[in-house]
Amino acid sequence: MSELTHFNEQGRAKMVDVTEKAVTHRVAVAAGEVHMAPDTLAHIKNGTMKKGDVLAVAQVAGIQAAKHNWELIPMCHPLPLTGIDIAFHLSDDPCMVEIQATVSCTGVTGVEMEALTAVSVTALTIYDMCKAVQKDMHITNVRLLRKSGGKSGDYTSEE
Repeated sequence: MSELTHFNEQGRAKMVDVTEKAVTHRVAVAAGEVHMAPDTLAHIKNGTMKKGDVLAVAQVAGIQAAKHNWELIPMCHPLPLTGIDIAFHLSDDPCMVEIQATVSCTGVTGVEMEALTAVSVTALTIYDMCKAVQKDMHITNVRLLRKSGGKSGDYTSEE
């Protein structure tokens, strides 16, 4: 087993020193789903949710989440993100909003956590915007689809 990188000599958590890592172009794509009733999805499509345009607000929330990931996840580094995109696919069967976040940077560490955080906060924002209409929505299947760049190379999910 390789040496644990997030512990200091006293066995306590530390943020890894990435000073010597190579600067590379890095991209991560994550996805997730918010499952809901047809009536809830119809409100999203028609723009009739009382709190406003659900997808517009959720998109901005996801972008903000990626930018602030390092403040939320203790061992993540602040990164100079160069691109964040949140895309939606509305599905009637099964009834859901699919979310995909793409995050990029040129830096010394990856952007997987930023992409996953963007998807998660986007999904939570959709829930918040719609909870007056439906409280039993399900946020599911948050996952990394692919990433590129860095020492570990490329990764693509087998789904």
